[in-house]
Amino acid sequence: MKLLVVGGGGREHAIIKSLKKNPEITEIFACPGNGGIAKDAICTGIGATKIDEIVAFAVENAIDYAVVAPDDPLVLGCVDALNEKGIPCFGPKANAAIIEGSKVFSKNLMKKYGIPTAQYEVFSDMNAALNYLDNAPIPTVVKADGLALGKGVIIAQTREEAKTAVRDMMEGGIFGKSGSTVVIEEFLTGPEVSVLAFTDGKVVKPMVSSMDHKRIGDHDTGLNTGGMGTIAPNPYYTAEIAEECMKTIFLPTIDAMNAEGRTFQGCLYFGLMLTPNGPKVIEYNCRFGDPETQVVLPLLESDLLTVMRACTDGTLAETEVKFADKHACCVILASNGYPQSYKKGFEITMTPEAEVATYVAGGAIKDGKLVTSGGRVTGTTAIAESLENAIKEAYRLSDGVKFEGAYRRSDIGQRALLALK
Repeated sequence: MKLLVVGGGGREHAIIKSLKKNPEITEIFACPGNGGIAKDAICTGIGATKIDEIVAFAVENAIDYAVVAPDDPLVLGCVDALNEKGIPCFGPKANAAIIEGSKVFSKNLMKKYGIPTAQYEVFSDMNAALNYLDNAPIPTVVKADGLALGKGVIIAQTREEAKTAVRDMMEGGIFGKSGSTVVIEEFLTGPEVSVLAFTDGKVVKPMVSSMDHKRIGDHDTGLNTGGMGTIAPNPYYTAEIAEECMKTIFLPTIDAMNAEGRTFQGCLYFGLMLTPNGPKVIEYNCRFGDPETQVVLPLLESDLLTVMRACTDGTLAETEVKFADKHACCVILASNGYPQSYKKGFEITMTPEAEVATYVAGGAIKDGKLVTSGGRVTGTTAIAESLENAIKEAYRLSDGVKFEGAYRRSDIGQRALLALK
């Protein structure tokens, strides 16, 4: 079988490494891929949002199955376009990917179908939003309606911060059209949990839960990033809570999308807050999370391609989705200065042991060498019988990855360890 994976980050590297375990697969192509992915797949260099070029490449190379991983191409209709040429895909069509593509859509969906989430108001008029903030409870959350590379959410601790966020989005255009409409919502408290779930539009089979570490600095300080590390499973997410989420959130969401004529097939990501009033949805993503994928897929014991095809074919009910009863930790190495300005082009070296456990997010090949090309550069994952050992091993292996200006948090998983005590 010939496979095509759309995307070029650490998440895609994790997906490709997992898919490679299937002996049926003869070739994997990546659009665009990256310098690290090039060791595991044929990188085409075609950008993930170049839908016409991706489709032309897939047809020309007789691709048997495609995995569309990032949000942008999903929202732009990459799956629809490939399906039109008879190429089956893992990932939702554009009319279902809107669940991430528009915060307003997802919030209104939850309100209409009684799915627990934070209270909110929607604004397309900046002055109306600013007036509302005069009396809104603080802290509050300001969200850009559309996609914003995971950076379109501001948790404002003061009214002035909230108003600045609104002005930046609606008047300053920092997120382009994505910020022309904003959602202002209630600030929820409690442990956060990420749950990725396979679905064929009828059945939901959740993956092992995880905990992301979004802030750049130790002890959750500093600016928000795309994620500086993850652990799985999340100790706050008990069997009882999982059962409640299935009844009140997961299945109702799939049913709601079906009722709206937007059947969702693929990976639906539930960003949850375990509040004193029960689990609530903070956000939906229409795809695998990054870097959650880097701890979840290494724990998958079932064949990934088989599960993905079952989501596409509507046969997930009869397909086993099994995860190892172990713990995983992923430590991200970032370029110094990320998530703001940083330099690129530094050579990345890895010990053989580290290379096996490492996914490359921001790497390019220059003069035959792997060099840094992004803010988040690598993610190194370890699996162990205990969370404590998984964390220790992830840091030990991460020591084997070197590049100038490498930065990592030193406390990935510590919050989870406290919950286990």
